Amino acid sequence: MTFKTIVAVVQGEKDEDRLLDCVLPLANHFKSHVIGVHAEPMPVAYTTPMGFPDAEFIHISSERNEKRAAELGQRYSARCLAEGISGEWRSLESFSGDSALSSLASARCADLIVAVQSNPDGDSISSANLEGLLFEAGRPVLFVPYAASVTGTFRKVLIAWNGSREAARAVFDALPFIMDADEIEILVVDAEDDAEQDAAVAAADIAASLGRHGVHVTVVNEKSAGLSIGTVIENHAAEAKPDMIVMGAYSHSWLREFLFGGVTRTLLQSMPVPTFMSR
Repeated sequence: MTFKTIVAVVQGEKDEDRLLDCVLPLANHFKSHVIGVHAEPMPVAYTTPMGFPDAEFIHISSERNEKRAAELGQRYSARCLAEGISGEWRSLESFSGDSALSSLASARCADLIVAVQSNPDGDSISSANLEGLLFEAGRPVLFVPYAASVTGTFRKVLIAWNGSREAARAVFDALPFIMDADEIEILVVDAEDDAEQDAAVAAADIAASLGRHGVHVTVVNEKSAGLSIGTVIENHAAEAKPDMIVMGAYSHSWLREFLFGGVTRTLLQSMPVPTFMSR
């Protein structure tokens, strides 16, 4: 298994270089074809005082959007060409101009999606709906932090494991990264005894399965001690310093996480390192 088709979600000029700094080394390593996707909003049909559509405003808005998309596409193509990467550019229009949601059709036919985390302070060029992309795409998404440096090389991988379907999906979707890594650490938070296994051996089966792929695996059990699970993962990452976190997304319902918060939303908002998620 490898990533032969990668969709890169280009939100705007503020994140394009950061995105490509991660995507292009990956594409070079896996010999991938990269599809850059960007959406511009359709012009709003303002009206003149006489009640007619303002054709001049619509024309100017369309030209501005086309110019911005063309500039992004030219920069994208130039970087792919300079690094010898097979790539293509898809420029779209939608009512929202949301590059994440507009990329869904392309993303569902890809091995991996890569997108830059939205700036939690609201400075992002686009209010891309990354949660919607993750929830609807049906494909794994690698999120690049909006601030932390990223090289596209992941020698140490931290797996956040809770035994859920989503966590299992994420681990096996991330196998190309895991098998390339030098060190794999599996983090289990608040493991509990149940009818199937003792808390003391939580994650033993997944560790053994990964070990059969020839990777070095260690398991760490931690207690939340009143902290949220997301905070425990972040704190552990700060100490362990992994190059990537792998985790399942929305083990609880999306609505519950939207209303009350959860691990997925915590990591999307304040991820310390590139984070690979599957649902």
